[in-house]
Amino acid sequence: MSLALYRKYRPSTFAEVIGQEHVTVPLSNALGSGNIHHAYLFSGPRGCGKTSSARIMARSLNCEKGPTPTPCGLCQSCKDLVANGPGSIDVMELDAATHGLVDDARDLRDKAFFAPVTSRYKIYIIDEAHQLGPGAANALLKVVEEPPPHVIFIFATTEPDKLISTIRSRTHHYPFRLVPPGVLATHLEKICDLEGIKVAKGVIPLVVRSSGGSVRDALSVLGQLLAGAGPDGVTYEIAVQLLGFTDGALLDEAIDALAAHDSTTIFNTIDRVIESGLDPRRFTQDFLERLRDLIIVGAVKENASHVLRDFPEDQLDRMRTQANLIGAATLIRAADITSLGLTEMRGVTAPRLILELICGRILLPTADDAALVARLERLERGVNLVTHSTPVLDEPVAVSAPKAKPVVAEPTPAPEVKKPIRAAAPEPSPNQPVGPVDISALRRLWPEVIENVKKRRRLTWSLLSASAQVLAVDDKAITVGIVNAGARDSFVRSGSEEILAAAFQDVTGLVRKIDVVVDPSINAPQYERTTEEPTDADQLSGTALLARELGAQVIREFER
Repeated sequence: MSLALYRKYRPSTFAEVIGQEHVTVPLSNALGSGNIHHAYLFSGPRGCGKTSSARIMARSLNCEKGPTPTPCGLCQSCKDLVANGPGSIDVMELDAATHGLVDDARDLRDKAFFAPVTSRYKIYIIDEAHQLGPGAANALLKVVEEPPPHVIFIFATTEPDKLISTIRSRTHHYPFRLVPPGVLATHLEKICDLEGIKVAKGVIPLVVRSSGGSVRDALSVLGQLLAGAGPDGVTYEIAVQLLGFTDGALLDEAIDALAAHDSTTIFNTIDRVIESGLDPRRFTQDFLERLRDLIIVGAVKENASHVLRDFPEDQLDRMRTQANLIGAATLIRAADITSLGLTEMRGVTAPRLILELICGRILLPTADDAALVARLERLERGVNLVTHSTPVLDEPVAVSAPKAKPVVAEPTPAPEVKKPIRAAAPEPSPNQPVGPVDISALRRLWPEVIENVKKRRRLTWSLLSASAQVLAVDDKAITVGIVNAGARDSFVRSGSEEILAAAFQDVTGLVRKIDVVVDPSINAPQYERTTEEPTDADQLSGTALLARELGAQVIREFER
């Protein structure tokens, strides 16, 4: 029977402890200078190296060349206290969960005064120290406060606040932390190389994610995957199914449907999740994490790879497109709804129902503040199209009040004094930018307009996506150039002006009619595409759609 990976690769020196440099460096300096304290407290989450560091501390203290941060590894004490070694009679490791009674503490206190058998120090490592009962902790207080010169205590706990304050105040406290994902992933890759087993791309990030930053948990999960590896090593599909994570394709499908407000696809995705045997809670949690990733991508733009290091560049590009199409406000609102729904899922007997309600809430427009911000986010793009706002006139304009009519037998009233007033610019209509529109800004939004058109009618999209561009804009119309007369005529006959005008209003907030002209100078689109290029099949399908629409019009006229 082989050793578990978390035991096989347990560190034996402070240099081998990963992700805890804020602890191992000061401890190494203290050992090197000889400034040894009589009691230490190591706290932090499970599996982050507290007990292993306590054993390394004991090994460094009792080395023949010690105290030293680098044990020699040759003396008897170093051989006894090496990782997975036989242990030393002078280093006692106790679990407070099973030795937390008053009698246990009194027995430890009495034995502490005896000198070590073969080593320099008698060292007590008390694990899960927060489970010491009040009586046991008080029984140890005196010996911890004033121990014999040959005794050192090392307390390890995940909940230092539960340890009585009188003991905490007599220790040097070193807080351990969860290991960062990048550091942990590098460590796991090194272990895979040492084990000689091939691991597919994307498996290590899944292991890191499932561990939550705990080295021991990560090695346990990795050991399970390596044990079940086939001739091709550990595949991504096996890891996803074994660890219960959602396949990235399902998440992308759900996110794309959210961007398009496509309720049919979202609920079909939920059905596929259930049919595949995936836990709805796990899918909801993965969906929430993907929304979080998209919020980060939308915030940091091109520097997303510095934050999301586990994602390949092609997936980051896809996530940037998704973040731009959905918008930050909509993503934050969706994440908030998903987070609340995930809380509601705890203990329910029908988690699928809660998941479907979550998606329904995300798709349903509401009047709350988050939904308003999501709506305004799109409309504010129209403000960015304006080169400058219309100024308020500074010159006063004289306006005379009308003279009163004369009345018989009464004197004519004197005319009122003219009062200068300031003429303000007219109120803009809602969704409508104020001032002249910047043509460059409008062209930058042209890819999003094209994407919006594609959702409305594929025929219009096929006519515009490869052979059109914005030529001019004024207060009344947006002029669009199309490469040839045939495409222009097809565009006009199919009534595509209304489709394009609606797309401009939806994306930019501009309410303008569309003027289409022939512009043979168009060679290629002047923007970076976010969708695939239209193929000959697309053009043929567009022609077929146009013929079908024209035929339907003829039939309607004939029926009349």
